[in-house]
Amino acid sequence: MLCQAGAAVDLLEVSNDCITGSLQRAAAAFNVVYSVRSRELVRARIAEFRPDIVHVHNFFPILTPAIYDADSHIPFIQTLHNYRLLCANALLFRDNSPCEQCLGKNIPWPAVYHACYQGSRAGSAAIALMSTVHKFRHTWNTRVSRFIALTEFARTLFVRHLGVDPAKIVVKPNSAADSGLGDGKGGYALYAGRLSSEKGIATLIAAAEHGLGMPLKVAGTGPLSASVEHAAAKGALEYLGSQSCSEVARLMQGARALLLPSLCYEGVPMVIPEAFATGLPVVASDIGALSSLVAHGQNGMLAPPGNAEALAQAARMIATAPDLEKSLRAEARRTYERQYRPEANVQSLFEIYRGALSEPCG
Repeated sequence: MLCQAGAAVDLLEVSNDCITGSLQRAAAAFNVVYSVRSRELVRARIAEFRPDIVHVHNFFPILTPAIYDADSHIPFIQTLHNYRLLCANALLFRDNSPCEQCLGKNIPWPAVYHACYQGSRAGSAAIALMSTVHKFRHTWNTRVSRFIALTEFARTLFVRHLGVDPAKIVVKPNSAADSGLGDGKGGYALYAGRLSSEKGIATLIAAAEHGLGMPLKVAGTGPLSASVEHAAAKGALEYLGSQSCSEVARLMQGARALLLPSLCYEGVPMVIPEAFATGLPVVASDIGALSSLVAHGQNGMLAPPGNAEALAQAARMIATAPDLEKSLRAEARRTYERQYRPEANVQSLFEIYRGALSEPCG
């Protein structure tokens, strides 16, 4: 998006796929607080490319917050794609419900007690130590010029609990390419995403069994794939498995509603701007960021999280009310035009960059 807008961009990317065996996992955990190697990697790339801005999308676990010490004269921007700086598992979610036990604590010990990071107390302790060290080191306040939260909901949480100047945290959602308007003539509801508990897959299956007023197609893979396959075998839904981005866009164009029954707070799931681009209304849980991303009765419908009957009823309203569906589709597309179109979104990003550049670093 930045390149298309005329910016010169250099991408530094590392892969977590190299963390395979126990020795690699132990090394990653040991270095997660501060990696001198990663700091020097970023320092060398800055010296070579000489950027005006360094925009960080993810430093966990290989790069670590040490990268912010690579240069004290260049503004660093950090997009908060998840809640990792507040929560060991990055979701603020545990035992199938939102969890805020670590918020407000100088040392996030509940994460260690509950083994919130991949079921590992050692891994959770490493993340808790990273969080604690950089909070007391004032890394977030002194080395990051701007944080980009994806929603006002996320911004509020970070303002309350990250311990930084609120002026440093701004809101800009993700953007999505324009895949073109759909017509909904496929006549089905769609779920596209990870098949895991925090996404409300059990609620999705139960809603399909209640009856949505239209067939349900499910695209994706994950830990609950077997549950979806079992529901498909009973005739409650059609399971499509993993699908390409282009195929998901095609499915959205033919769908009448996108279902997003998440139990967690979410960020900006990319399926929302992608759906809105096709004029597809979203039926989502009334929780966290989703409550503001979907305007009830305008570009979609909201239902209480975990309530399968309410989710099914919201879908049935769309299925049985052509005028409502038409107005929802029109507003979904307008929402995309206002908030998620790349041409407008990149200008918001440039404004954030200009604001950071106008202030002294450090």
